[in-house]
Amino acid sequence: MDRVEKLKELLRDSPDDSFLQHALALEYIKTGEEWPARRLFEELLAKDPSYVGSYYHLGKLLERMHETALALGWYEKGMAAAKAVGNRHAFSELEAAYEDLSEG
Repeated sequence: MDRVEKLKELLRDSPDDSFLQHALALEYIKTGEEWPARRLFEELLAKDPSYVGSYYHLGKLLERMHETALALGWYEKGMAAAKAVGNRHAFSELEAAYEDLSEG
């Protein structure tokens, strides 16, 4: 069984597991399936906005999809979420991604 199928199976048993959703979205990115990855990240962040690692990956995915305004918006939301949970490392990464994209 490949990783995508294994993660889907695990999610059937634990559909609200943010880590599993995040991991599946990353696997979709690896296999070039951008839309399912985007949908998973968006669903994950709608239900668990404090899962700050997903903001960066969603932003980068949107950049690759040439959705600059959306990517900037997700980076901003991610910075706010990271600040709210006290995750300075995630805040710094999101801030750098935001600045790189907004200057380019």
